[in-house]
Amino acid sequence: MPSSIPVIETNRLVLRGPEAVDYPDFKATFSSYRARFMGGPLNPYEAWMLYAAEIGHWQVRGFGMWMIHDKITEETYGMAGGWMPAGWPEREIAWIIWPDAAGKGYALEATHAARNYYYNTLGWDGAVSYIDPKNLDSIRLAERLGAQKDHDADTIDGSDAVYRHPAPNALKDSQLIHGIEMEISHYADPLFKPEGWALD
Repeated sequence: MPSSIPVIETNRLVLRGPEAVDYPDFKATFSSYRARFMGGPLNPYEAWMLYAAEIGHWQVRGFGMWMIHDKITEETYGMAGGWMPAGWPEREIAWIIWPDAAGKGYALEATHAARNYYYNTLGWDGAVSYIDPKNLDSIRLAERLGAQKDHDADTIDGSDAVYRHPAPNALKDSQLIHGIEMEISHYADPLFKPEGWALD
C-alpha cells in the first residue's frame, strides 16, 4: 500500500488523490442526473459517504480513483482510476466527468494514464469496467480504450455490462495505443472541434 497517493501528469492534466477541497464538485455531480448510471442521484449523506469511500479505498486497497485537474488552471474535471469495493468480482478501471467538462477528451486522457500506471507500475495483468448498458457515452469510451464486452464475466449485480480491457502485452506498442495517443493529441489542439465525436 503506498504511503502517499502518486501524482500522474499528462499533456493537459494532473491526476491527484481526492482531497477535501474537491468535495463540492463531487457532491454536485453525484447529486445530479449525471450520476444516474452510478447509483445516483445521491442525497447529501450518500454523497459524503461515497466520497469518504473514495479516499479510504486508497488505504484499504493500495490503489483508487484520482481527481482530474487541469494542469494550468487547477480546475477539476472529474475522477478516473481503479475501483474494487466489496462485492466487485475484479479490479475495475472507472471514470466520471463533471457535466461541464464532458466531450473534451479529459476522460480518455485520464483513464489512459491511469491504466498505464496500473499496468506498468503496479503490475496489473488486466482490468474490466462495469457499465450500465444504457450508459452509451461510457460504453463508447471503453471501446475507444480497446475494451470489449465480456459476456462470460461475472457482473456486480446482474444489471451491468462487463467491458474487458486489453492485457498489458496486447497494448504494448500497439496500433490501439498509437490511436489513443493521437486522439488525445487532437483534443489538446485548440483548433480541434470534434463533430459527432464520442463523448466522455
